[in-house]
Formats: sequence, C-alpha cells, structure tokens
Amino acid sequence: MMQQNQFERRISATIIQLRLRSPFFATLALFASIRQSHSIPTAATDGRDIFINPVFWQSLSSAEQLGVFVHEVLHAALLHVPRRGTRDPIRWNIAADIVVNGMILAQKDFVLPKGIIRDHKLEHLSVEEIYYLLEKSYVGDAFTLEHPDLLDLPAGAISAAEYHELEVHWRQALQQASTITDVLGHGNMPAGLQRELAHINPAQLDWRSYLWRFLVHTPVDFQGFDRRFIGQGLYLDSLAGEKLHIYIAVDTSSPIGSTEIAQFLGEVQGILGAYPHLEAQLYYADAGCYGPYTLTPDSKIPAPVGGGGTDFRPFFTTVESQTSAFDAGICVYFTDGYGYFPAEAPSLPVLWIISSGGIDAKNVPFGEAVRLIPDVK
Repeated sequence: MMQQNQFERRISATIIQLRLRSPFFATLALFASIRQSHSIPTAATDGRDIFINPVFWQSLSSAEQLGVFVHEVLHAALLHVPRRGTRDPIRWNIAADIVVNGMILAQKDFVLPKGIIRDHKLEHLSVEEIYYLLEKSYVGDAFTLEHPDLLDLPAGAISAAEYHELEVHWRQALQQASTITDVLGHGNMPAGLQRELAHINPAQLDWRSYLWRFLVHTPVDFQGFDRRFIGQGLYLDSLAGEKLHIYIAVDTSSPIGSTEIAQFLGEVQGILGAYPHLEAQLYYADAGCYGPYTLTPDSKIPAPVGGGGTDFRPFFTTVESQTSAFDAGICVYFTDGYGYFPAEAPSLPVLWIISSGGIDAKNVPFGEAVRLIPDVK
C-alpha cells in the first residue's frame, strides 16, 4: 500500500511535469485539493476535492497519469459536479467527459488511458448542450461509463453559498491560469474552454423558457405543430429547422455602472446558450446605437461602447429598418429603464430586462419587463 507521503510526492512530481507541458493546466492544479482514496476505483471529484486510487494510479504510465490528473482538475474547475443539478448523473458524466477529453487530447503530447469516452462531433459544445443532444437522441446509450468520476452528491449537498464559494475559487484559478499563459506566451487556453466558462456563472433568467414564451407569438413556429405536446417538452423538435433572430440592446449610458453592464453581459451569455440555432445581434446603446455585433455561443463579447445619455428609440429604429412584418424574432433590451421610449411599440415583441435599481417594471409602455436581482458577487 502506498504511504501518504509517497502519494503526495508522486502528485507533486506530476504537477512539476505538467508545468513543463502546460502552464495553464499546472496553474489550475495548484488550486486543487488532491486526496488518496481506496474507495474510489480510479479517480473522481466531488466538486471540492479530487480523489485518486493509488493502485489505479500506479497502473498508469507517466503520460497517462498527466492526462487523468488534468481530466479531474478540469471537472472540478468547470464545476461539473454542482452544475449537474437534477440531471441524470450518468448521462451528465458522459457529456462532461466528452468535453474535458476533447480539451485534453487537443493539446500536444497529452494522452489518456484506453477506453475513454470521446466524440469529435460533440466535444466543441458545452456540457449542457451535449447532455441535451444525448437525451434527445439517446445516443448516450451507445457510451459505456464503467467508473463514473463525478461523484453523485445528495440533493442539496451543495448550498447556494457553497456553490458561490466554489465558483469564486475556480474562477480565480482560471483567471490566474490564463494570465500566466499570456505572460509566458506558452500557447492558448484549451479549445472549448470559453464555451464552458459561460456556464460557470449561470444567468439569473431561464432563457430557454423566456425565449419560448416569445416564440409562441410567431405563428410560423406552429405550422403543423400540435400544442398538446408543449407540456412534454416536445416543442423543441418543432424548432429544429427554425432560426430565431434575437436583437439585443445593452444600455451603456452614463447612469449604468460597470457592475450592471457585467451583469447584463452575463445574461447575454445565457441567451446565447439557450438554443443551438440562435442568430443574435448585439447593440450597445446610449443616446445612439452601436453595432451590430453578430454573436454565436462561441463568440467573445465585444467591449462595451457608450457613456452618453439614454434614448431607447435609435435601437428600435435600427432594428425596424432591418426586419419585415414576416420576420420571426424578438428584441431584448437590458437597461435601468430611465430614458426616452418610442411613441409606438415596434413590430417585434420586446422583453425589457430591468436592473435592480431601475424603474418599476409596470412602467414600461410596451412589451414585457423582468427585473434582475442585485449581483452579490
């Protein structure tokens, strides 16, 4: 049996080797708590700690040890355990393995043990998206997961406060890893990581539900569709061939602070992850309108522009000039609500997202309004 001090020395040696190959992964590893465990058949994480079976560890080659180590560190850093929520644990584990294995094997000189789960067609997506596709098509049944490595915590085992603590801890780790990578000029962040980061700080609003509520206003989405199936979640299939156009305005006028803008942009990321077939155009708006910036779930959101007075009219005028009465779409405006509204409602439905210190949601002259709660981070 491997003594604890032997185990710790071997883990330290692994981290030293990792520094030579990937400063990014090595920096993340420094934020991880590694524990020896004989009750875990291979290696696993509970979202807080990483557990490694020493017998399994000794059976691996040095290169495989690096790959397995990074695999578990990424699961922890990307919050794959608490992000699961009430989803099926095995299917979620498979989806998470597809993501992290794709990231690792895309790096030069990294290997993983034989028999790992990989899907080249899916690994560029987020875990949430892969899980949905596996659930929808039952493709996940084709994968065999002999030893799940995302430990199935009891419901409520991670409180909101603990989730926040984990999120802050790993976000700091990811930021430091990214900074060190830039300073050393040693490659880039792993492919697909940016898409995963959008899910670490989840949006307040359930954008799948909100966007669907607005889709029901567009009759083209219901041609030949039986409304009785909405309650079963089967409405998603009716959208498979449709494109949903979303015109997003983020208020960058002088009264809007950096904290509010950051919260707004977090919700924009939530929008981008809601459906795989979104066509989103982002505008920054004060008394003028800046854009459009075409966004996809993989897009880096451009730096905000603005700082003047507040006038909602230029955005709606711009969108109206680009659309026709037959276009299916929605306008989403992030603001505190203090400004000049158009005299008439635009042709597209409008969802106002009002900041915590903004006007009463009942006072918007048209559309639907939702208030955000203050960002406590």
